[in-house]
This record gives sequence, C-alpha cells and structure tokens, in this order.
Amino acid sequence: MYLGVDCGTQGTKVLLIDGEGAPLGRGYARHALIERENGAREQEPRWWVEAMQSAIRQALSQAPGAKVDALGVSGQQHGLVVLDEQKNVIRPAKLWNDTETAPQNEELVQRLGGSAECLRQFGIIPLTGYTASKLLWLKENEPENFARVRHVLLPHDYLNFWLTGQLRAEFGDASGSAFFDVRRRSWSQDVLDLIDGGSGLLRDALPELLRPEEIVGTVRPEVATELELSPDCIVSSGGGDNMMGAIGTGNVKEGVVTLSLGTSSTVYSFRNDPVADATGSVASFCSSSGGWLPLVCTMNATNVVTQTMALLSKTVDDLDGALSSAQPGADGLVFVPFLNGERTPDLPRARGSIVGISSNNFTGDNLIRAAVEGVSFGILNGLDLILAGKSPEVIFAIGGGARSRQWRQLLADATGATIQVPAEEEAGALGAAMQAMYVFQRQAGAPMSFSEIADRCVRLSTDGQQTPRAGLKDAYRQAMERYRGVLNEYYLHKN
Repeated sequence: MYLGVDCGTQGTKVLLIDGEGAPLGRGYARHALIERENGAREQEPRWWVEAMQSAIRQALSQAPGAKVDALGVSGQQHGLVVLDEQKNVIRPAKLWNDTETAPQNEELVQRLGGSAECLRQFGIIPLTGYTASKLLWLKENEPENFARVRHVLLPHDYLNFWLTGQLRAEFGDASGSAFFDVRRRSWSQDVLDLIDGGSGLLRDALPELLRPEEIVGTVRPEVATELELSPDCIVSSGGGDNMMGAIGTGNVKEGVVTLSLGTSSTVYSFRNDPVADATGSVASFCSSSGGWLPLVCTMNATNVVTQTMALLSKTVDDLDGALSSAQPGADGLVFVPFLNGERTPDLPRARGSIVGISSNNFTGDNLIRAAVEGVSFGILNGLDLILAGKSPEVIFAIGGGARSRQWRQLLADATGATIQVPAEEEAGALGAAMQAMYVFQRQAGAPMSFSEIADRCVRLSTDGQQTPRAGLKDAYRQAMERYRGVLNEYYLHKN
C-alpha cells in the first residue's frame, strides 16, 4: 500500500491506495494563514507537520492493519523554509502567493541582466512568488535571521526532512526556486552569489538533488511508531503540487494537458525536451517523472469566485445555477480578477477591476459569470502559449473549480476541447502515492514506468465529462477578446 501526502495552501490531504490505485483511506487537516495587506503570506512549517500527522492518522484508521510500503509528498511550490545550524526553523515560511518580495524580484532580474538574459542563462525568468526573491528579501529585511541560515528547503523538502531526517530536493520542485538551471538540472550558483555576495552561504545551504527513481530515505523510527507506519516504509523524492498533479492525471507523456483550478490556477503539459518561451510567461519546469513540464500559473482562481459568491450571500452550491442563468460574455461585463496581484502576466502589485458595467448587465449572475470567465480566460491565455496556438483535444480538469459542471462546460465551449475529470479528485495526493509506488517497485526489482502506473491508477469520472456545444465558441472568442482588450489597455498599456 502507498500513501500520498499533498500539503497545499489551505490544508493537507492524504490518500492511501493499494497496488491497483484503489483508494483505501483519506484524511484532511486545515492550515492557518498569516496574511498582511502588504502582500505577505506566510505559514509556520510546524502547521504542515501537524496537519500531515492528523491526516495520515485519519487515512490509516480507515484501513486497519495496513502496511504502507512507500510514501510520497506533494507540496505547494516556491515556499521558503530556512533552518539554522541545529536544523530548527528560523521564521515562518513565505509562500508562493507572497507578493511582498516584488521589489527584490525586480532587483534580481535587473542584476542578472534582464529577463532575456535570465532566460538565456537558466531557461527561466524569475517571477515574484519564486523562492529566490524571498531569500533576498530575508537578507535585506531580516539580516539577523539571514545570517543564521544553514539550510534552505522548499515546503515538500521540509516534510521529507521531518519524515526521514534527510535533507534532499528534486528537479521538479527545485525548478520553481529561480536558483536552478532547468536545462542542466543543477543549482544556479550565479543567482545565489548575487544574493549572498559570493560568500558561499546559500550554496552550502542547498540540499542534494535526487532523480525521480531515487528515495529520500526511510521514515525515522520515532515517526514510524508515532504514525503507526511500517519501520521500513521508504519516502520517494516527492515534488511540487503541480508536478504531482501531473503524475496523478497521467500527464507523464506528450499530448496530455492538465488544467488545475484551485487557490491558484495552473495549466501544464509534459514534454520530452525543455520549452523556450520568449515572453517568459511559460515556466519550463522540470517534471518529477523525468522530462519537462512547461507550465503557466495565475495567482487568482477559486478564491476570486468564492469571495464573489460570498459577497452576494451565495455559496458554491449556487455556482452552477448562476452560470446557467447568465450568457457567455456576461452581457459585456468584464472582471479582471487580480485580487492578489498577478503572476501571469507578471503584475504583482496589480488590483482587480470590473469594467463595462451598465444598468442592464449589473446583476448577481452576470457578476458571478464574469468572475469565472476572468479566471478562466487568464489561464486559457496560458494554454495558448504552451501549445503555441494549437487546439487541445482533451483537457484533464482538477481542483475545486473542476467540481462545477457548468464551469467545466464553459471550458469545453471556450476551447473546443473535451473536458475530462479524473475519478480521483485529489490528483496531487494520488500523484505522490503513484511516485511512491514507482520507487518501491524499482527497489523491489520489479520496475514499472510512470505510464504503466498511470494506466493502472488514473481513472476517469463516469459523469465528469463535458463536450463543447455547437455555436458557442465564437461567443467565447468575443468575450476573451474583450477581456484581453481590457487587460492590454488598463494593465499592459498596449493599444
């Protein structure tokens, strides 16, 4: 049996599966969030540990006597966890959606020679939210804490450390640090030297990098006893939540597209070779299954929709009804959903806008539809970049937003693609468990490819498929053009 742990922004989910991918147990525990008006968003790493402990116990309680052979961890990307010489956490972790470090990111890009030079040297352009700017922020704003840094980890690395006592990292999650060369699959010393002045402090603080087939280690004896895990339970390398979501949707070979609608929204598609995007909007991350995972992320997704619903005294149960009642394009109402700033396009200080209000179109249902369309159009712009304008035939939709039938229908009508929903909603947790299965099978001398494991474990929902309806794609094309027009005029200052 295999455990998958998915440590997200709002909480930690755990999934226990058997060797055929069938779910045997589940667990969930919420996280608190430190949030300030200046864009700071932080969490205490011990909250993740406590949530993981609780969720694992819940999952195992549903399968008495289960022997877990291997465990994998999926974690929110880009967060910064810093440890001192005794390997104790120095301060709360700054998260992926922390925009307080925007000035430091601008400074780093400028000192590296600009966006084009970053892309040429490292295959990626640092964006606000990536880990590198958090380190520079720490140096400039908390020099005493910066001087204490002896180990630098990402969130899933920290959970792996707590589980095994080993300091390790892997290519996929490391790709989002902005101090990693995605083409050479190695840490970028030049970036680190710019931050610490060439002292070597940060270079020495980085963990060893693992390949997908390597393990972090075995769970510590005290952890095995506390959580009632097998003492020989191994821990796979794990990865970022997007990388594990890719594995959990079978996005381990070319031709598969995954679109995640969670607190943030992401779209990605496995590639055998790195992808170069001159605009810098596509992050050519490494995958956690070998190969690459070009990805576009927007920072505003389900949070925008739920906040809009709450403003109108409605709940998510009312979403499908509102989308059905309003027409594509929301009668000309355009909602630019930058409530938390934005990452794609790179506008960390931006604020949202509602444009095109009239006495006829300013209704609750139109406002809800405009919010959903704004979120959707933002991420579909990213899909166009990843696929270079080609039309996808099938998109796997995951995350909280994918639970809405009408939201899935909107995506189908707007793209012309069939929207499929995996039977297992928690794709990140499933992907982590599948990666655990992958390394265990190799350790046991019976290796299986990720594609073979995906064929075994990834199943489709019997009632989650939406196909595009005739005659609506043009209406959505016009709505997307209005959205892009507002974006260009008011945010990007293009004619």
